[in-house]
Amino acid sequence: MSTALRLLAIIAAIALLALILTPVLNAHPQISVADEALLNAANRDRAAAGLQALKWDTALAAAAHQHALRMAHANSISHQFPGEAPMLDRARQAGARFSLIAENVAEGPSVPGLHTQWMNSPPHRANLLDPQLNAVGISVVQSGSQYFAVEDFSTVVPLLSLEEQEQKISAQLSQLGLSVSASPDARKTCSSDRAVPAQKPVTVVRYETVDLSSLPGDVARQVSSGKFHSAAVGACEADGSGDFTRYRIAILLF
Repeated sequence: MSTALRLLAIIAAIALLALILTPVLNAHPQISVADEALLNAANRDRAAAGLQALKWDTALAAAAHQHALRMAHANSISHQFPGEAPMLDRARQAGARFSLIAENVAEGPSVPGLHTQWMNSPPHRANLLDPQLNAVGISVVQSGSQYFAVEDFSTVVPLLSLEEQEQKISAQLSQLGLSVSASPDARKTCSSDRAVPAQKPVTVVRYETVDLSSLPGDVARQVSSGKFHSAAVGACEADGSGDFTRYRIAILLF
């Protein structure tokens, strides 16, 4: 093989290796010692305030890591750099599902000092001690003698199939004394306001929620009125819910 061909082969091999390694280098690593130190510090202060611990969220951590890398590269802190997607989009693109989201950023010469900065800043402290937030992804990137850190918090909305959503609501209706049956009409009614069920219900209740653990107050009152003996539940995609994840439910009451 000629020298020119060898050189081309080497260049091609280097380019291929770069393509292989790029996603690995951009991927968020396993939780680091520094990340874990900030997670433990956050949960220690939450416990002292009587709040539930924040759970680690890998999608939020991936979003936090990419932003921390940008801050280290810019040698500056910001919630959004020129040409960078907004925080909501960064989290969603990383795969996070949430109904509420917040972010803390900081830089400093030590990891413990980053948490101290946040706790001494009212808006950052409010994020750390927000009882509505239940998940976090953290990334600390060192550049020279400085540490750049990002904490992305959220209220997680679990990924549930339509069947799982319907089962959760059906169980609550059963506890209220209603006989609940499966009905394809319920899903059609959920996805279209113009759908006409084969068996006409007494009333139809449609709503969107981020929490399927309990019925909304007005829905629970209507179901508990004693006017109904059975129900059918349908779930569908919540179109037009904007930046935040929501569930859309329809209940046919008979």
